[in-house]
Parts: sequence; C-alpha cells; structure tokens
Amino acid sequence: MTTTNKPLTINGTNTNDALIDQLRACKNSDEILKFEKWFNSNIESDKLYKRICQLLKNRSISRALGSKWLLTLMEDRENTISKLSIQ
Repeated sequence: MTTTNKPLTINGTNTNDALIDQLRACKNSDEILKFEKWFNSNIESDKLYKRICQLLKNRSISRALGSKWLLTLMEDRENTISKLSIQ
C-alpha cells in the first residue's frame, strides 16, 4: 500500500478573513505581487489566484475588489510572458 502526502489545505472563516485582511492591507500592485509570491511559496493548499476565485464564488469579497486583485496578478503574468517572448 502506498500513501501520498496531501498538501496542507487551509480553509475556514478565520483563515479567509485573515487572507482578505492581508490583501486589503496591500496599498499598491507591488505589495499585492509581493504577498502573492510569499503566499504561493509558503502556503501549500492553493495558489493565491485560486483562493481569490473561491472568495468571489462564496461572495466573501466584492466583485470590484476581487477583480482588482486578479487584474494585478494577470497583468504581471502577461508582462512576464511578453518579456520572455522578446528575448
């Protein structure tokens, strides 16, 4: 019999509230991207963009706030991809 280690899943109201508070504390795009880098490297459950989508689905955050965060993440990805394409 073989077993696999499941990634740490972080769920719950308190955890979601803490995540929302941390994202709201980000004043600009750079702070959001810095938090994303930390979140994705330290939290093993989901990537930040997936957690934001879950928060939107559960109506834990407004569409305006969620779209602001997702737009920041997507624009960063597009910039990274375009830089790689040019080289």
